[in-house]
Amino acid sequence: NRNTLSVAFRAAHAGHLDLPFGAGEREKWDLYPAARADAPCLVFIHGGYWQRNRREDFAIMAEGALAAGWSVGICGYTLAPDASMNKIVAEIHAALDWLGVHGKAHGIAGKVVASGWSAGGHLALWLARRSALAKGDALRGRAPLLVDVAISQGGLPDLRAQTKLPDHPCGADAATKMAGDAFARVSPSEMPKARGREIQFNNDRDRIAPPVFGRAYGAKMVTTPGEGHVELIAPDSVSWGKQRAEILRVFKL
Repeated sequence: NRNTLSVAFRAAHAGHLDLPFGAGEREKWDLYPAARADAPCLVFIHGGYWQRNRREDFAIMAEGALAAGWSVGICGYTLAPDASMNKIVAEIHAALDWLGVHGKAHGIAGKVVASGWSAGGHLALWLARRSALAKGDALRGRAPLLVDVAISQGGLPDLRAQTKLPDHPCGADAATKMAGDAFARVSPSEMPKARGREIQFNNDRDRIAPPVFGRAYGAKMVTTPGEGHVELIAPDSVSWGKQRAEILRVFKL
């Protein structure tokens, strides 16, 4: 059980938990620094269709990267309907900028790999393109922390396209209602591309983020047959093994 494993993992690595980066109850980091401050840092953003789940229940996601000598950061964010898409991406923006300023004090000062599952995959891709927003845009910020690699694990890069699936398991209109008229600033497919590398992992039995979305987006995509949405974050799955191999390849580890 992921939740049970996460409780035990947090208890065993309790030195840098619940670090606030904003005023909201969910605006907090759980950091798991590696032995070396300059090790790459895997930032994981949880999913739940922007409406459910919490960072604490995904702590076990840090286990593999930490064992491989990486640092890991897992951030939370305010959920809908208490937050619009603008507010959610603004909080993720604030989280990364906080890490850039304060990470070193917690033993984290390496390159950043932003990853996320489901809704978190959308937010990871957004972080990769955030620096290409117009200067002066509040969502860009003055000096955005650059993301070297963004990994989407069954994310939705195109918020408009999601509305074209009337039988979507999570509902077809939530993303549109949350985005309002701000698609050009919150939907990665409509944002300018930045320097960060983008990698998508999609499974062919995934009804929440089907591979057709990833193909339309255009960034590199790795597809696994016979697996669905949940397998993207299951350590014993084929798709998880592919993700680990790709990350190691990117950083030549």
